[in-house]
Amino acid sequence: MKLNWSDVTPEAVFLNRRAFLAGAGAVAAAPALAAADKPNSFEDITNYNNFYEFGTGKTDPAKNAGALTTTPWAVQIDGLVDRPGSWSVADLAPDSAVQERLYRLRCVEAWSMVIPWMGVPLADVLSRAGVQPGAKFVAFETLLRPEEMKGQRRATLDWPYREGLRLDEAMHPLTLLATGLYGKPLPNQNGAPIRLVVPWKYGFKSIKSIVRITLTDRQPVSTWQQMQPSEYGFYANVNPTVDHPRWSQATERRIGAGLFGGRQETLMFNGYADQVASLYAGMDLARDY
Repeated sequence: MKLNWSDVTPEAVFLNRRAFLAGAGAVAAAPALAAADKPNSFEDITNYNNFYEFGTGKTDPAKNAGALTTTPWAVQIDGLVDRPGSWSVADLAPDSAVQERLYRLRCVEAWSMVIPWMGVPLADVLSRAGVQPGAKFVAFETLLRPEEMKGQRRATLDWPYREGLRLDEAMHPLTLLATGLYGKPLPNQNGAPIRLVVPWKYGFKSIKSIVRITLTDRQPVSTWQQMQPSEYGFYANVNPTVDHPRWSQATERRIGAGLFGGRQETLMFNGYADQVASLYAGMDLARDY
């Protein structure tokens, strides 16, 4: 299914997604989004987000993310690569290489939106680093800086936040290292200055504020899988036929659709099956969830 600009979740609603959920919002047809949504207040836009490094409350990231220093920033690329080293964001995503990608986002909590990201294919970055033949997986880590990320001062999660992909997933052309959205640099509370976006997987796979990318021959540990393996698998592919233990994944709420918008059916691989289903040929996606 091809996405159009009329499908884009408005910027105000995107930044305010948690405020909307608290008010029992629901889903409408995608083309109606832009016309139907009234922009949220500045307070809503800047005070609702979910980034546990800044606290578990929905207003915590907006209150606390301003403390994060994002310039300068370095991403260490190491492990099974020919050219390990420290890369700046400008090195990884020079202006001349940045692309705009219009992607669905499907949260494991069964809500969704459509976002215009800006960034570079992860495959391009890994190719520049030189992937060695023994590499099978790519591991990612978020910044560990409790003096600026106050949520890390409590053992809410096992810090730093970690995620991982199989190498073929990482090299897929849809996989993006995002540095902006809506034509603007990423806000701190949304993963500044650089984050992963994997549109056919649940949102928790798209790790924020990345400081390390490691090529490895072993499946890496991912934070939510480590904490609750019965609920959060390593693959985390959007799959309407495999429910979360505590709720159905068959349908979703489109953020910004309005109070009476209803629900829509969740698409296999979040609507990207034509592009990515071949990556999982022969796998049991209920077991390898």
